[in-house]
This record gives sequence, C-alpha cells and structure tokens, in this order.
Amino acid sequence: MDRIADFLFEAGMLKRTPRTGWQFLGSGTESVAEHTFRTAIIAFALARLSPQVDADRVLRMALIHDLPEARTGDLNYMNQKYVRADEEAAMADLTRGLPFGEEMAELLAEFRAQQTPEAVLAKDADHLEMLLQLKEHLDVGNRNAEEWIPFSLRRLKTDVARDLAQRILQRDSSAWWFDKDSEWWVSGGKT
Repeated sequence: MDRIADFLFEAGMLKRTPRTGWQFLGSGTESVAEHTFRTAIIAFALARLSPQVDADRVLRMALIHDLPEARTGDLNYMNQKYVRADEEAAMADLTRGLPFGEEMAELLAEFRAQQTPEAVLAKDADHLEMLLQLKEHLDVGNRNAEEWIPFSLRRLKTDVARDLAQRILQRDSSAWWFDKDSEWWVSGGKT
C-alpha cells in the first residue's frame, strides 16, 4: 500500500506540472492534470459514439497518457525539436512495484504505438482537448489561436473526431451557459 500511496502523490504532481505550449500562444495556462481530465471526458464521449471500440480501454489510455510527465515535465512542440524525454524510462520507474503497473505500461505503449482503434481514438481525444482550448482562446479574442487550429485539425484520424471538431469550431464556447435570448439576463430571475 505504501507504493500505491507514493504513486498517488506522484500522480498529483500533474496538478502542478504546467502545459508549456500556451506560452507561445500568448494567453492561457493549464496544468497537465487539467488537460488529462478533459481528455478523459472527451475519450469517454468519443468511445460512446464509436460502438466498435472497447470504451473502457480508450478511457484508461486517456487517463494515463501523460502520466510520465510527472517525471519529465511537459515538452511542447518547440521543445520537442531539440529535447527528447525518456518517457519509457519514466513510465518504467513510476510503475515499478505497483500491482497494476504492468497494465499501465501496456496501455501507454499501446497509446504510443497508435496501432489499435482504441489508441487512435484516445489520441484524437488528446488532440480535441487542445482544439477546445484553442477555440476558447479564439472566442475571447486571441487571434493567434486561429493560426494553430488547422494544425490541430490535421492531427485527427477518426471520422467521429473530425465531425466533433467541426461542431466545436461552429459553436461559441460560451453557448452552453449563456442563453442570449433569455430574459433571465435582464432580471436575474427576480420579478
């Protein structure tokens, strides 16, 4: 149980590990844990829209896909031109001694190999999470986000992810809560 407790503390490091690419956009911050949470939600949705995949496996891959970054940090695309993180070694070290460590290592290896429909869908969830962030930044006026969007779209491999991406881009990121036609915004529900 001590080893599991230590692992859970390590997973908590992702809450304090920043995603570093946003500095190039000029706005926004996000931790790896924040990214992972929404990626998992997206993976769940994509898997439910894709009955031919093992939805549980897609979700488990999404949950652990960036776990090695607790040890390596997040390397954005510019960093990756010059620096290589040994994420395999990081994953081997962080899973050592865990009763479910082999399963996690296998899931990450599958995710990286991108040879199964589940891995491809989990990776598309990862890319859609970034697209959602970009759309949110675009909607609040960061024009640089618009330049990044085509690259995010080109990374998507599945039809379901491409279809969802188009819907994301057509929507206003605040439309889910701000009903502009409602009188509630005038009176606040008070008479």
